[in-house]
Amino acid sequence: MKLAVLIPCLNEDKTIASVISAIPEQIDGVGEIIVIVIDDGSTDSTAASAAEAGAIVKSHPHNMGLGVTFRTGVEAALENGADIIVNIDGDGQFDPEDIRKIAAPVIRGEADFVTASRFKDPALIPVMPGVKKWGNHRMSELVSVLTRQRFHDVSCGFRAYTREAVLRLNLMGRFTYTQETFLEMAFRGFRIMEVPVKVRGTRQFGQSRMASSILKYAKNTAAIILRSYRDYKPFHFFGIPAAGCILSGAILLGFFIYHYLETGRFSGHLWAGFTGGALALAGCALLLAAIVTDMLVRLRKNQEELLYYEKLKRYDTRDD
Repeated sequence: MKLAVLIPCLNEDKTIASVISAIPEQIDGVGEIIVIVIDDGSTDSTAASAAEAGAIVKSHPHNMGLGVTFRTGVEAALENGADIIVNIDGDGQFDPEDIRKIAAPVIRGEADFVTASRFKDPALIPVMPGVKKWGNHRMSELVSVLTRQRFHDVSCGFRAYTREAVLRLNLMGRFTYTQETFLEMAFRGFRIMEVPVKVRGTRQFGQSRMASSILKYAKNTAAIILRSYRDYKPFHFFGIPAAGCILSGAILLGFFIYHYLETGRFSGHLWAGFTGGALALAGCALLLAAIVTDMLVRLRKNQEELLYYEKLKRYDTRDD
């Protein structure tokens, strides 16, 4: 099998060469290892340093976001015939030697998607700012609830994928891809595995572009998660609030009617009638949206199946 190591970078010239040089040259079960660096509009010598270290370099003309960078890397890996794709950061927080550990379940055919976990093993939890750790835990809890699977770390960028898994992925987020990947993989029924690893909790140089603003990160990732859940589980997304609105509206309207039957007049509790009616109408509108979007899921699934076969043709690297 051929394994491609993807390294998304933005101004990582101080660490990229050392990360590339530390990548294992041989891994059991793998015949060839290639390294692909995706330079997301760096203003330093990241691209030159990566090329000098022996990597294939794909550069964006300007900063386009981690989500786009990951998709660029996946396309390059597939074009080069990769059977397994490993993504690792270029800032040196992860030990490239752990690629063996992350890729092993995929090589053995035990998993379709493997992610390094910083929090699954309490003994390996890194030292990091408390607010960052709290945010990671809350994000993992949210994704776990939505997928009905238990995950400890859904934001770690150190991961391994099968070729089939990435061919099935249709990611849309520009800001990041990490949580969206979990949702897609879980909803599609792929086998997901977390492997505990020891990592450095803070960067050696510079500042993380993803966590430089916790509020911005939370806002963008929450939007990506909600959009993914809406696209894959629209009946739940719209149906649950619809049921809440209809039930609340029915209670208020019932109280309003009871008041009228008891007193013979509407005055005194007109608020209940207006509020109950508005909630009931909103609930009916949401229920209609749930039904319509649930029907659209069937169309999307057919389109994704067609896209999958188009990808198979596009990335078929077999000799004629």
